[in-house]
Parts: sequence; C-alpha cells; structure tokens
Amino acid sequence: MIVCHCMQISDHDIRAAVDWMRAADPDTIITPGKIYRALGKRADCGGCMPLFVDTMRRSDRLEVPATLRGLKRRAQQTG
Repeated sequence: MIVCHCMQISDHDIRAAVDWMRAADPDTIITPGKIYRALGKRADCGGCMPLFVDTMRRSDRLEVPATLRGLKRRAQQTG
C-alpha cells in the first residue's frame, strides 16, 4: 500500500527501513525523518504523517531500546 503519494513510499518501504535501521544500530531512536532519509527522500506536504506514523508503530522492530526506557522516571528519582 502506498503511504506517501508525494514520494511514492509504501508500507513495505517503511517496514524495511525500520528493520534496516534497527539491524544497523539496535540503540537508535527511529523517527519519520530518519526513515525518509534512509529511503533517500524528504517529506513534502505532510498529509501522509498520520498513516506514516501508524505504519511505523505497527512494525515489530520499532520498540524503544531497553537502555532508553524509563529515562525520565529515573531522572526524576535521582533529582
């Protein structure tokens, strides 16, 4: 399914980019901008962002790295 009509990005492209980025750096934070850059494209009108982000969230490998989970809570506890 085409997610971004302006740049012709499909849901498969997004999932493949997430998988590639996670394999290259397990601790990276994956954002829509990083996915666009990984695909050699740039956001244009932004109309696809809700579907783009939803497609990212459905990826099995999007999770926040374990080392970064709970940072805010830990910072508040230590002052």
